[in-house]
Amino acid sequence: MSVMTRRTMLVAVAASPLLLQAAWAQPTNLKISHQFPGGSVAEGDFRDRLCRMFAAETERRTKGRIKFSIYPRSTLMKSDAQIPALAQGKLDISLVPLSYAGADLPEVNIGLMPGLVTSYEQGYAWKNEEIGREFNRMLADKGLILLSWIWQAGGMASRGKPIIDPEDAAGLKVRGGSPEMDRILKEAGATVVAMPSTDIRGAMEKGQLDAAMTSSSSLISYRLDEVSKSVTTARGGTYWFMLEPLIMSRAAFDRLPRDQQAILLSVGADLEAFARKSAEQDDAAVAALFQGAGGRTVDLNTDSLRKWQDLARATAWRDFGERNANCAKLLALAEKTIV
Repeated sequence: MSVMTRRTMLVAVAASPLLLQAAWAQPTNLKISHQFPGGSVAEGDFRDRLCRMFAAETERRTKGRIKFSIYPRSTLMKSDAQIPALAQGKLDISLVPLSYAGADLPEVNIGLMPGLVTSYEQGYAWKNEEIGREFNRMLADKGLILLSWIWQAGGMASRGKPIIDPEDAAGLKVRGGSPEMDRILKEAGATVVAMPSTDIRGAMEKGQLDAAMTSSSSLISYRLDEVSKSVTTARGGTYWFMLEPLIMSRAAFDRLPRDQQAILLSVGADLEAFARKSAEQDDAAVAALFQGAGGRTVDLNTDSLRKWQDLARATAWRDFGERNANCAKLLALAEKTIV
């Protein structure tokens, strides 16, 4: 192309502001993937609702400069593929249990460490403590940006008797949800079966699982009351607290201008109150669901909770701290938040 031709084209573009406006007006389209049942902003699993609320509010605040496509029920990719895809920049946003990536990123298992977090107050306090700052730094180094802190308590559904004390798990096939949770189950005498929460119902129906730990919200959404006889709820406290955040690929985040990055972080933070309230409501709803199906519902007492926590401290906590220097540092910082 000659110099004269290039100059002519530049003059033409400069003389056509509508062309420039059209180029800048193209919205950024981001994909959100999760494994939970789909619904709407107003109804359904709160994790899907949160994703839709996040998308709607971000689009409003950016005046349509960012738009979203939401893929529930693992329709875009399998649940355990989401965090690697985020880290590699192949997926934009997901709401996903961090423990799914624990095999490759052992540090993230601090978010499902048995007995380390025992209340929503303690879990959400992490965000503004040194543990939260260090965890965010570590995630960013792995290519991940945490948009919303979402903690969920969980319970244990069982095809037989309720699992209250560690010795109740002996001889059973149990799903724990993370390597550290599996560690204490093995110590209690259970046979551990690893799988994502989406597979629990089918495994229990086929007798491949006797019991399973998962969040209260998943106990409800996957209708585990239909394949279980009893449930141990989180209403009275629990050793099973999971960090399941709304998380973004750093590669996708860094491509956005700073004002849009700020909006994403602000909307994510604003939705944390909704997440906490919804999770607490699901903790209570689990009991009613199982009782309505003719099942047995029990809560952990202080003594039972202490037994699990003591078992975890002597096994899972110790093993985690020995994995690498990052794990040791995170564990030490998290222990400072225990009241």
